[in-house]
Amino acid sequence: MKLWDKGISIDKKIEQFTVGNDREIDIHIAKYDVIASKAHAKMLQKIGIITIEELVELLGGLKILETQIENGTFVIEPQFEDVHSKIEFELTKSLGEVGKKIHTARSRNDQVLVALHLYYKENLGIVKEKTKTFFTTLLELAETHKDKVLPGYTHLQVAMPSSFGLWFSAYAELMIDDVYLLNAAIQTVDQNPLGSAAGYGSSFPIDRELTTKEMNFTTLKYNVVAAQMSRGKSERTIAASLGSLCNTMSRFAMDACLYMSQNFGFISFPDELTTGSSIMPHKKNPDVFELIRGKCNKIQALQSEMILITNNLPSGYHRDFQLLKENIIAAFEEVKDILDIFNYSIQQIIVKDIDVHSDLYKYLFTVDNINTLVVEGQSFREAYQKIGGQVQDGTYVADTSKKHTHAGSIHNLCLDGIRAKFPE
Repeated sequence: MKLWDKGISIDKKIEQFTVGNDREIDIHIAKYDVIASKAHAKMLQKIGIITIEELVELLGGLKILETQIENGTFVIEPQFEDVHSKIEFELTKSLGEVGKKIHTARSRNDQVLVALHLYYKENLGIVKEKTKTFFTTLLELAETHKDKVLPGYTHLQVAMPSSFGLWFSAYAELMIDDVYLLNAAIQTVDQNPLGSAAGYGSSFPIDRELTTKEMNFTTLKYNVVAAQMSRGKSERTIAASLGSLCNTMSRFAMDACLYMSQNFGFISFPDELTTGSSIMPHKKNPDVFELIRGKCNKIQALQSEMILITNNLPSGYHRDFQLLKENIIAAFEEVKDILDIFNYSIQQIIVKDIDVHSDLYKYLFTVDNINTLVVEGQSFREAYQKIGGQVQDGTYVADTSKKHTHAGSIHNLCLDGIRAKFPE
């Protein structure tokens, strides 16, 4: 069944190419098409297109489909082009002529657009909640390990003293920036596009404020052309926000891989969280973190894909937009899984004691020791040259007693301040 069927058969090769795998993808938005159809039916009744009795029938039919979707028995068979044609077919099959009225005053473009907005809005919220869970885990780890020294590096060269508390809370605070972008994406999609029809509105006296309220959108995308043009723009914004979060997680995963290696040896994980080698019995490979890194890097590329598909399209609807759904929905599902597995794995981290008196780290405190001389009255340049000379002639002996007191330093992590910054 096709919503645009006029009784003319279409070439099977053309049909396969244009439909693609929409049926599989549309399972993810079936729930939201039902939500939008319920709101649309209520609006049709209010403006007198259908009767109250017909509304009750339609809502009952949609409730049955909603239940099937929830319990996993809803299937989009091969004879249907997409979820929208499937739902209308089922309503017509069970309700007769009443089912045929559900598409009045809307277009399939309308249906896809509003269902995606609802899907995006809900799933951005889920990603945000999972990010908050991960954020909380990192702050708890920062508190637990705040006194454990970790060498800091610049250019991958030993630089200055850091701590595990500083490491964990650094990534936690970076996630706050990612949530700012998630919130911006939520605000972008939290605008009701339903009523734009094929992109230019309808001659029916539809009530778009009613559907906005019924679907719990904060506001309405007023201009009908702008509503259709939000397709593509929404996906670019979402891809940017998911990409930012994935950048943070990818870098954190890289740190975990690096710090697990024998050359660093700062952290470890239980054997059951690592994998082995088919020929090297000593191996404990950080596969989970390598896959997190790779998956996150793949998702960061999504924004470029969204831009390239849409950046030179004129106003109005184009079938190119169909290509946006698959990878943006896949990215949502992937990010949710990554957040879950990262949070699960990092809670089992084994933080090792690091001997800062080892020759590997004997220059870790040179800056602190320069600062001590400055406090005692020497100029910075004089103190720098003095400690530098000791390093060169091999007489430098580290003083590890210096404390860092300013906000956000290793001895003053400001975890409460970071926790309070997390956006609603």
